[in-house]
Amino acid sequence: MFKLNKSHHVKWIAGLIFIALGWGIVSSTPSIEITWVSLFLLLTIYLFSFEIISVDETAISIMVLLGLTTLLAPMMGLEQGLVSTDYLFDGFASNAVMSIIAVMIIGAGLDKTGMMSKVAGFILKIGGTTEGRIIPIISGTVGIISSFMQNVGAAALFLPVVSRISARSGLAMSRLLMPMGFTAILGGTVTMVGSSPLILLNDLIVTSNIALPADQQMDSWGLFSVTPIGLALVFTGIIYFVVVGKYVLPNVSTNSSANVAGSTQFLQEVYGVDYSLFEVNVPKDSPLVGQVLDDIESKNKIRIIAMKAASAAVRAGQGDLSRDINIGGDATLGVLCSPAHLKDFVDNYGLVIQKGLRAFSEVLSSNQAGIAEIVIPPGASIIGKSARDVWMRKTYGLAMVAIHRDGETQFEGDSIRDIPLEAGDTLLAHTSWKALAHLESNRDFVIVTSEYPREESRPNKVGWAGLFFGLALFMVLFTDLRLSVALMSGAIGMILSGVLKIDEAYKSVSWGTVFLLASLIPLGLAVETSGTAKWIAEQTLLVVGDMPIWVIQLSVALLATFFTLVMSNVGATVLLVPLAVNIAIGVDADPAVFALTVAIATSNSFILPTHQVNALIKGPGGYSVPDYMKAGFGMSILFLAVMMTMMHLLF
Repeated sequence: MFKLNKSHHVKWIAGLIFIALGWGIVSSTPSIEITWVSLFLLLTIYLFSFEIISVDETAISIMVLLGLTTLLAPMMGLEQGLVSTDYLFDGFASNAVMSIIAVMIIGAGLDKTGMMSKVAGFILKIGGTTEGRIIPIISGTVGIISSFMQNVGAAALFLPVVSRISARSGLAMSRLLMPMGFTAILGGTVTMVGSSPLILLNDLIVTSNIALPADQQMDSWGLFSVTPIGLALVFTGIIYFVVVGKYVLPNVSTNSSANVAGSTQFLQEVYGVDYSLFEVNVPKDSPLVGQVLDDIESKNKIRIIAMKAASAAVRAGQGDLSRDINIGGDATLGVLCSPAHLKDFVDNYGLVIQKGLRAFSEVLSSNQAGIAEIVIPPGASIIGKSARDVWMRKTYGLAMVAIHRDGETQFEGDSIRDIPLEAGDTLLAHTSWKALAHLESNRDFVIVTSEYPREESRPNKVGWAGLFFGLALFMVLFTDLRLSVALMSGAIGMILSGVLKIDEAYKSVSWGTVFLLASLIPLGLAVETSGTAKWIAEQTLLVVGDMPIWVIQLSVALLATFFTLVMSNVGATVLLVPLAVNIAIGVDADPAVFALTVAIATSNSFILPTHQVNALIKGPGGYSVPDYMKAGFGMSILFLAVMMTMMHLLF
């Protein structure tokens, strides 16, 4: 209750402060249009900061209010609305919004073929399951990829990878997605094609040169002119989260069906099952070598649910693993048992416990397999037979770990596989979700576990997925085709080739993200066309105009940072580059460097979820606006410090 009241008090106090700021703006702005746009801007920032309503509801509400100014213009003292209703909804057809829809569909298509799952497995294999190793690997990879493709595309591509890694490692998505997203944004500063502002910069320089005398004209920037700055920023972002991530990253639990089925807590509470998954290696001189599974499982109270012989493929599940299989030297075993029984098993046979799942990170991940509850119905053909009689694991893919009958639960070690089955028995068995789905139509079993992943994977479509992803990437990198058209070509290719069904494509789009981005575009338009942005820039420069050049350059970077939070980074670049060039000439500084400062600083967008990447990861990560503020302020300060230092050293 105290926290609730305290939260309300903070919101009221902040509201009063914003009202005071609004009153100050009313008395100082040069026109009524700038006054109203500034008030809308303040209202948006307040609603975003304290999440009075959700951020997408805020964005939509502001968009609608801007549209209503056309009707209310006479009462507001305006000649016309702040944004024409003819253009109010243009954001939904904008290049940015259509691009983000396309990359979500492409990412879903790659995930459907299992490609992203394999990438996740590789990262887990080399990075283990610790935050300190996984974050640098994911972030570094995304940072490099986003230096050659749009950062939102790189982030969307790795979103399903991070989801898989989260499910397998047990790390919350919120601990992994924000470092990945922030580094994707930073990666856009590594080359001159990494972000829209940098792509646009040379064109703006050419335009500015028209109005400049010959001795003040600027040279265009080369593809790798910004690479040292960008790499320093990417490295800084990775180190930032490795060092202070445990303090600034939220630990948000998001509901996932993959975590419901076979829940350890549920099985412990209902059946007293405290089993966990372990991976162990069998040395060549272990007494276990040469024995068959049937010799050791019941005696040691364990179940072996996966095996990988040296230089052989993984064996697990239906038709691939049975009790008569021999254990070889240098084999790796996937063991399901209690920690106490694992210790005895390892000690008895001189085995080596692996940290986390490595060889079996794919087949035993929670989105692929788990423990299910299954009931034997009356009339089942297996009544009177034991699990051993029907070869339960080999035939049905069910590795029994317990049987519940008449209020009592018996476990591995109690000869449960020799007990004749009766109607009403509840079996607890480790199984793949694919095998479990097949058993739903088998009259010998009633599947109690209902919430498990049933997504149909299409590994046979991996070639088509790779083709259309590669085609989209090629058009993005090597043609002048509009980004949204290039990416949508890949997306529609995924659908027409059968990688994704059309309803799956619709479901893969985060529509909250789409509405958030599309609804903010009219506000950015109003800020730009009303003269509000230019007025704010001029007021700032009146304060710092007589200060050292580096202070003025820093002020330009701060302006670009502010504007990119409330309007598109392209709009902020178009607005501020001509202003920055004129300021540089006025203080006898290099205008090209000041222009580059603007183009790089428009990537300093971490404090609010208004950047496309931040909006993309908000829902899957379960983030709130305060989460972005907590992590984003530190990142923004470091961004400015590293950018200014590197630019001073280079230029």
